[in-house]
Amino acid sequence: MDKQLVTTGTELAGYRVVKNLGVVRGIIVRSRSLIGNIGAGFQSLFGGNITIYTNLCEKAREDAFNLMLAHAEEHGANAIIAARYDANEVMQGITEVLAYGTAVVVEKI
Repeated sequence: MDKQLVTTGTELAGYRVVKNLGVVRGIIVRSRSLIGNIGAGFQSLFGGNITIYTNLCEKAREDAFNLMLAHAEEHGANAIIAARYDANEVMQGITEVLAYGTAVVVEKI
């Protein structure tokens, strides 16, 4: 997408949906490394934000989001509405992150 128009809402201010292309998604599966787990273990001893896991989660969400954008572009969309994230633990230490939404074609009002 040249201009990444994405919203969690069902409409995009200043634009009109002219075509609904259906659901698009981006999925990524990540595991925690042994070294990451050890580092996070040390951070947890002191309390507060565990930055190793925060960074891992943020990177997984970013990758899933970018895959969703690519999927929308493949369908000819120029926007995504009703965007959401979901995450599930596939097995201990392995997490799936899913970004999904409705791919649409919009035009300026």
